[in-house]
Amino acid sequence: MDFSNKYVMGFAFAICMVCAGLVSSLAVALKPKQDFNQELYERRQVIRVSGIADKNAALPPEEVDELFKSIEGKVIDRKTGEYVDIPVADVDPIRMAKDPEMSEASPKKAGKAAQVSRLPDQLVVYEVGIEGKECVVMPIYGKGLWSTMYGYLAVKRDSSEVVGIIYYQHGETPGLGGEIDNQKWQAAWVGKNVYRGAVGGMVGLGVVKKNAPRDEAFEVDGLSGATITTKGVDATMKLWLGPAGYGPYLEKLN
Repeated sequence: MDFSNKYVMGFAFAICMVCAGLVSSLAVALKPKQDFNQELYERRQVIRVSGIADKNAALPPEEVDELFKSIEGKVIDRKTGEYVDIPVADVDPIRMAKDPEMSEASPKKAGKAAQVSRLPDQLVVYEVGIEGKECVVMPIYGKGLWSTMYGYLAVKRDSSEVVGIIYYQHGETPGLGGEIDNQKWQAAWVGKNVYRGAVGGMVGLGVVKKNAPRDEAFEVDGLSGATITTKGVDATMKLWLGPAGYGPYLEKLN
C-alpha cells in the first residue's frame, strides 16, 4: 500500500505527540519522588560532613529524619549575615545567582579566581545542635579544571576550625582532580584553622601545591597532577568564607 507524504508526516506527528504526552505525564508523576530523593541526598551530605555519621554509612530515610531533628536549616542574607524568615525549601542560591535581580557581581579578584561570576542575595546554612558535634554546614562551589565543583564545608560554631569537607558533584579528571572525592584527602582538612585573626576577616584556610611549603595550621597539600583543580578549591574557600560569602554570618554567629 502506498502512502502519500501528507499521510506519513501526519502519522509521524501523531506518534511524536503521543510520546511527548507520555514523557510529560511521567515527568509530572515522578517529580515528587525526585524532589524527595534530592532532599534526602542533600541531607545525607550535611550529616556526613558534620561528622555525625560515618561518610560510608547507608543512612536510611528514617535515620536521616531522626538526626535532622537536631539540625536546623536557615536562610541568611548574604550581605548582612542576618537570618531571613523564609523556608529553606523556597530558596535555591545557585538558581538565584543566575538572576541579576536576585544576585550581584562577585568581588573581582575572589570571583575571578573561583570562576563564580555572581553571588546570590540569600544563602542557606545548616546549624547542627547535637551535643559535642555543634557546627555550621555551608554549601560551597567553584570551578576546577573541567567543571563546577559542588560541596559542603562544616566548621565549628565559633569558626575556629574545620569539622569536615565533602565534594559531592563535579566533573574533574578521575585519578587527578577527581581525588577531591578521596576521603583521605578530605580528612586532612579536619582541624585546620579558618581565619587569621577575627572571624569573617582574612581567610587562612586553603590549599597549596603538593609538597610546597605550607602553614600546617591553615593549609592542606594539593592533589598530584591537579594544579588547576587545587587552585580552584583554594579560591572557593577564599570566596565563600570571605566578606562576600558567609563571612558576615559567621561573624554575627560569634
